[in-house]
Amino acid sequence: MTPQSPKQFGVCSWSLRAADAADMAAKAKAVGVKNVQLGLVAHREDAGLVHGVVEALGKQGIKVGSGMFCTDGEDYTTPETIRLTGGVVPDQFWDENWRRAQVAAGTAKELGLKLVTMHAGFLPHDRKDPTFNKLIDRVVKIARVFADNGVTLTFETGQETAETLVIFLDELDRRGATNTGVNFDPANMILYDMDEPVAALRQVASRVKHVHIKDAIRTTVKGQWGQEVVVGTGQVDWTAFLQVLADADYKGYLMIEREAGDDRVGDMRAGKTYLEKLMRGPKK
Repeated sequence: MTPQSPKQFGVCSWSLRAADAADMAAKAKAVGVKNVQLGLVAHREDAGLVHGVVEALGKQGIKVGSGMFCTDGEDYTTPETIRLTGGVVPDQFWDENWRRAQVAAGTAKELGLKLVTMHAGFLPHDRKDPTFNKLIDRVVKIARVFADNGVTLTFETGQETAETLVIFLDELDRRGATNTGVNFDPANMILYDMDEPVAALRQVASRVKHVHIKDAIRTTVKGQWGQEVVVGTGQVDWTAFLQVLADADYKGYLMIEREAGDDRVGDMRAGKTYLEKLMRGPKK
C-alpha cells in the first residue's frame, strides 16, 4: 500500500488563466504546489504552451510534471454537444487533430515529459458500433506517435463508464498501443452523469497513471451538466478515493483542476488544504 502524499500535488496550467509565464508561476506558487500539468496546445481559456514558462516555473521551484493536449472543435455547451464534437470522433476535425497530436508529442519530448493526457471522445459502448473501429484506429495512430517520442498517453475519464473504458483499453493493448492508460478525474464521472467515482476507480485502478483532483455535484435533470464545486464540498468521497489509490500503490501526480469559479487560486488552495488534512488522518 502507498499512502497518498501532498508531494504528489500539482495544478493544471489551464485552471490558472495566466496572463503570461510569470503570472502562471506566481499563481502556481500561490496554490502551494511544486508540479504543473502544462497545456501543450490551445485549450479554451488557455493559450497552450507559453514562451518561457518552464524557466519561470523553475525560478519558483516548480517543475512541469506532465502535459495535456486537447482537440479542435470541442463544444462544451451541453453533454450532447461535447458527445458530438469531443476528442477525435468528428471526421471534420481529424486532420487538424492528428496535426495537434504530432505537435504535442514532439513538444512533450522537448520538455522531457513522460506522460500526456487527452480526451479521446465519447467511446462507443458496443464493439459492433460502426464508429468503434474508426475511433480505435485513430487513437492507436496517436498513441504510436507519442510512443515514438517516449511518452505515455492517458485518456481522461468521464465521457464513458468504467466498463466501457476497460473494453477500450483492452482493445488498445491488443493492437499494440501499450503506452496508454487512464487519467482519472472523479468529478467528470459526476458532471457527465456516468459512474460513481470511487466504484469506477476500483475498476480501472491498475491502469491509472495520472489523476485530476476535481469535485462536483450530479445533475438532477437528465441531459444537463452537473455542477463543478470546490474539492471537499461536492459528492466525491475523497477518503475512499485516496484509499483506493493507496491500495493500488498509485505513485503518480494528483493534479488539481478547477474550471469554474472566479477565485481559481483560492479554490484550488482550499481543495489542497482539505485533502492534506485527510492525508494526515484523524488526530490521535
